Amino acid sequence: MSFANLGLSADIVRAVSEQGYIQPTPIQKKAIPIVLKGLDVLAGAQTGTGKTAAFTLPMLEILSQYNQEKGYRPTRALIITPTRELAAQVSDNVTNYSKYLKITSTVVFGGVKINPQIKKLRSGIDILIATPGRLLDHANQKTIDLSKIEILVLDEADRMLDMGFLPDIKRILGLLPKKRQNLLFSATFSDDIKKLADKLLNKPRLIEVAQRNTTAERIEQVVHLVDKGRKRELLSFLIGSGNWKQVLVFARTKHGANRLTKQLEADGLKSAAIHGNKSQGARTKALSDFKNGSIRVLVATDIAARGLDIDQLPHVVNFELPNIPEDYIHRIGRTGRAGNEGEALSLVCINEYKLLRDIENLLKFNIPKKQIDGFLPDPTIKAMPEDRVLKHKGRSRRSSKNKLEANQDVWGRTSKRSF
Repeated sequence: MSFANLGLSADIVRAVSEQGYIQPTPIQKKAIPIVLKGLDVLAGAQTGTGKTAAFTLPMLEILSQYNQEKGYRPTRALIITPTRELAAQVSDNVTNYSKYLKITSTVVFGGVKINPQIKKLRSGIDILIATPGRLLDHANQKTIDLSKIEILVLDEADRMLDMGFLPDIKRILGLLPKKRQNLLFSATFSDDIKKLADKLLNKPRLIEVAQRNTTAERIEQVVHLVDKGRKRELLSFLIGSGNWKQVLVFARTKHGANRLTKQLEADGLKSAAIHGNKSQGARTKALSDFKNGSIRVLVATDIAARGLDIDQLPHVVNFELPNIPEDYIHRIGRTGRAGNEGEALSLVCINEYKLLRDIENLLKFNIPKKQIDGFLPDPTIKAMPEDRVLKHKGRSRRSSKNKLEANQDVWGRTSKRSF
């Protein structure tokens, strides 16, 4: 199936093909025709499955069918995302896919000056991509009119709720016209997401491309049991012995991310940290340096890393496990994207065993456990049951079963590049 078969115009298909995308992913195959019909959608899709294009492409098709008059252009579509990085990524996608259309768009988020955003908004734009806080800033200053919105998208809605944005979302909804199309995309479904969907959506079509709350099949997951005080040494050992060129590392706190970055730099590993206390300029530079290979290790907190879209990222490391099990899914979803294989390692000390059990309960399987000689946990501390630990020396190898799964095209596609 091609994108043209989904009901998209030649101009959109041309722009998509120029980005190197040939065949739609499962979420795109299911969502695009439904969105084109004007129906509300509740979509569950793992990160890296192409969900951004699943709503941006049909949105562009719908908006392009109505010719705007010259002069001021009312904002007709609103995409709300939880983080600056995700907002910027979605904005780039909209710009690329609308290359041959008379569609205008812009992005607004915090951490940067508001006046340039105001100037752009006053010129009139068709599509607005925004984070909740900065969008409300513009609404309070009356620099944006949301009364003409035809399509609303809540992207990564689960993350927005986790970050406490529900009150802001409710305020934003109060500024929108009641008659509109609503699209809610979420990597995981929780009771809170279901409640939000019940209030927001009108007879929605439910779209899922994978079992709920599962991780990508192409990602090999491993837990390394290690003393808390030896984690940084083990991380440096894994990066060095494996000759990893690019690895995204998750820390639980901003202070911890900064400290780990300095320690890795002392070990001779070019590193940078990205978190909420960093300026937007510093965050943008760190991400750019990571993508172009200037730094090997990017240390991030959960909030800052949400929305990072890095092609062919081979390794993700949980230096510390997240407190919320669903965040584990979001974290490791940074690898194994666009049809590529990935490896997700978690460095787990005894204090984190309960967090690990919660994650495994969510995934409904036990993640393989490994120990590397020289980094074994303190024998005086009671470890996990022996049947849950795989004694190991050196680097891990994927099991033959995992190799077979990784080599298969689980989406039923040829090895074309996807979103």
